[in-house]
Amino acid sequence: MTTSPVERAADQFVTALAHWRVERGMSKKQLAARMGFDPSYVSHVEGRRHKPTEDFARRAEAVLGAGGIIWQRFQEYDELRHARGTTLHRDPPVPVQWLPPGTGLIIEQEVAELRYEDGSYRCRVRRNLYNAGAEPVTRYLVKIAVDRYPHDPSGSNRHHRDHPLTFEEMALTAVAGEADATEAMQWQVKLDRDAAKEVWLLFANEKGQFPLYPGERTVIEYAYTVGIEKWGQWFQRAIRLPTRRLTVRLDFPTGFDPQVWGVETSLAAEVPVRTPLERLDSHDRAIFEWSTESPQLNARYRLEWRFRGVGAPSYAEFAPARLNGRPRASRQLRGIGIVQRGSDLLRQRARHFQLPREGASAREAVNALLAALGRLAELHDFDHGVGLSAPQLGRSVAAAVVRLGSAPLILLNPRVVGESTERDEQYEGCLSFFDYRGLVRRPVRIEVEHARYDGARVITSFDGAMARLVGHEIDHLEGRLYVDRMDAESHLVPVAVYQQTIKSYP
Repeated sequence: MTTSPVERAADQFVTALAHWRVERGMSKKQLAARMGFDPSYVSHVEGRRHKPTEDFARRAEAVLGAGGIIWQRFQEYDELRHARGTTLHRDPPVPVQWLPPGTGLIIEQEVAELRYEDGSYRCRVRRNLYNAGAEPVTRYLVKIAVDRYPHDPSGSNRHHRDHPLTFEEMALTAVAGEADATEAMQWQVKLDRDAAKEVWLLFANEKGQFPLYPGERTVIEYAYTVGIEKWGQWFQRAIRLPTRRLTVRLDFPTGFDPQVWGVETSLAAEVPVRTPLERLDSHDRAIFEWSTESPQLNARYRLEWRFRGVGAPSYAEFAPARLNGRPRASRQLRGIGIVQRGSDLLRQRARHFQLPREGASAREAVNALLAALGRLAELHDFDHGVGLSAPQLGRSVAAAVVRLGSAPLILLNPRVVGESTERDEQYEGCLSFFDYRGLVRRPVRIEVEHARYDGARVITSFDGAMARLVGHEIDHLEGRLYVDRMDAESHLVPVAVYQQTIKSYP
């Protein structure tokens, strides 16, 4: 028995419907509820007991976000079944509410770009809109939020109370239409809070209105500026309308040595983005781009980063002065003379002493380090050991002191001459960046050549925690911070979060 073209087209529609329902993790009952149908209706359509209608196909496409496939399969089926004869009639006009609430607009493509320039971020979002509803669209809601310390909500709240985001600094602009025929969009404030804004972009300006009518398409683009003191190391896009394609782009100076990764958050879990980011270096800019097709409604896609280059902005610099009523650790350490991240001194290779000729200078530097360790003991208990290098006291000379237990270890002109192949990962902290912790992989044993005051050279082996402490301080003398050794996928953890959830290494 042969199958007619109409039947084959109907099968292809049902196949596409079932595929995307399963892809979106919905049961037939859940899909029917989202579409506003009786729970048995989807089963009847998938079982070929009911013929799909235009209303059904449009709602399914809007809810499942199939990139137009479900709607295309219905159109192919609909054309064939109405081409069989002239006695058949098309379905009655689609009712006004053929889409679930809020899905009259469809985003056919979104490109969101964040660019760092001169201490500020400029966010630019471009959306290709299609009015799939039955009513003209006269305004579009835009939500803008900042979170300086996303892993420290209470710290962020305090910071933004003291440094609220303002419309004046944002310099919000918006236009609608293609590049050769754009119209400026006026806007109205819906919500104005310290760290969050909601704005209606109006399809209107002083020249008149230009609504987006049913079946029409347009492009809107809006942009705003936020200073680095208010913007955290993340850029998130939330899917609130059916979206066919999303592209997110970060644009940083290459000199910052940016490391970028992505996270996808849904109702079920938070996982790395499913496809890799692409990087393009153009002149002195590093551009990272990531795209996805047909993202799920209510999903969130977040790109995060850290800067490792010389001269890159330090996020610790803008940390609140107090945390839970107490001065932040970085402020306390700066107060006793510990140089903080962002200083050029921490990125310079320290000068080696000419021993024994500079023996007196070496002793003076070591005495300063030992005195600083004494002051540190009054601020914090370093049960798992502590180290301090001369550059952290503003002295660019190759001296460091490490204490694990009672007697301090003095290192002059040290260099690693051997290391084990076996490595482990532990969280490290740094006196020059003490508000955060980072996961660092290091060898479990190192051999270090270092000098005595009389110029004699010795080689000492260090294992376990001592190897990590010594390696950390030698990095300081070579102008390197522990963040330079972190994997690109790892990110810094605020000390409050670390102490509550991790705390495996100080």
